[in-house]
Amino acid sequence: MEKKKEEKKDEKKEVCLLGRPGNTLKMGIVGLPNVGKSTMFNLLSKAQVPAKNVMFCTIDPNQAKVEVPDKRWEHLVELYKPKRKFPAALTIVDIAGLVKGASKNQGMGNEFLSNIQSVDGIYEVIRAFDDEDIQHFEGDVDPIRDLEIIRDELMAKDLQTIDRSLEDLEKVIKRTNDKEMKLKKEMLEKVKQMYDEKKNIRDNSDWNYKEIEWLNEYLFFTAKPIVYCINIPDEDYVRKKNHYLKKIVDWIKNNGGGKIIAFSCSFEERLGQMSPEEQQKYCEENKTESNLGKIITAGYQALDLIHYFTCGPDEVKCWTVRKGSKAPKAAGIIHTDFERGFISAEVMKYDDLNKLGSEAEVKKAGLQRNEGKNYVVCDGDIIYFKFNVSDPGKKKKDKAK
Repeated sequence: MEKKKEEKKDEKKEVCLLGRPGNTLKMGIVGLPNVGKSTMFNLLSKAQVPAKNVMFCTIDPNQAKVEVPDKRWEHLVELYKPKRKFPAALTIVDIAGLVKGASKNQGMGNEFLSNIQSVDGIYEVIRAFDDEDIQHFEGDVDPIRDLEIIRDELMAKDLQTIDRSLEDLEKVIKRTNDKEMKLKKEMLEKVKQMYDEKKNIRDNSDWNYKEIEWLNEYLFFTAKPIVYCINIPDEDYVRKKNHYLKKIVDWIKNNGGGKIIAFSCSFEERLGQMSPEEQQKYCEENKTESNLGKIITAGYQALDLIHYFTCGPDEVKCWTVRKGSKAPKAAGIIHTDFERGFISAEVMKYDDLNKLGSEAEVKKAGLQRNEGKNYVVCDGDIIYFKFNVSDPGKKKKDKAK
């Protein structure tokens, strides 16, 4: 019994630190000015937002939905030849450049920080290239200094929130002696101590269920998952060497870790100007490839997002849910009636369909399963939902594909 309780608590912890419905989660692109943020946004979204060699070229945050690459979805589209097709998507936001002193309203200051607070995860873009034609806000290129500026500014802003909250809690505790408020105060003091040691909230695995609920109320910056995107020169990307990379990797490992992806804005821009045939030939000759798909997928996974498929002649569609979602909640992404009137889920595994070639063969092999309310949806499931909703005077049964 104790083991089951612990498993349930751990599942809740994993889901809770992000706090929003799966289909609204966003990754924000964060970094100092002139590190390649807006260029990366343009490359990922195929948009044309300003990306110039001037400070604070981005002021208002730009937002776009980008396709999450998935060869399984591409194969299902080929197999079913549907009238409509919908890939999985991730929302990305290009945020103005952060500078030293942003927590004290330097640069874009509080506006910038509020834009970061509105996203659920962070792509942190770090400049690891020298170019005299592209000015650096701090005067020279130093990736470790830049990493520390971003970390320190986010923590400083969180500390302002913590100090105000501690003052408010002290007043409540003096007035009511409330036990729960005392525990909340202890939690905030624990965060403050972590920040004194330059540790992130997301790196602590010891938060209990109640503490995570409280952390979600504050939307602290260092609770957000992070993907580090290291922008290196074109030639370094092709030859897979860069003199800044080892120091960057070592710093990240020593400061909580995180997914690290090296990419090159200049390489991706040049590749984007080629025809598909030229791209393939160039990448084969140089034994390289675009990393944009990896960046999108890493952000999707950092937010604990997965998707299942609904397939048929009318449409093949990816439905994004949080990892660990049970069948009724996943059905509710399609329509609230599906969750409210959930009966069961007919589930096929993509690998079984891929191997056997058709739904009929999967069913013939006994590999389509009928799952109930406690079934946890897996990434790549192909699902048909059965539901029953009651209208005044009659019942309606339907099967959703």
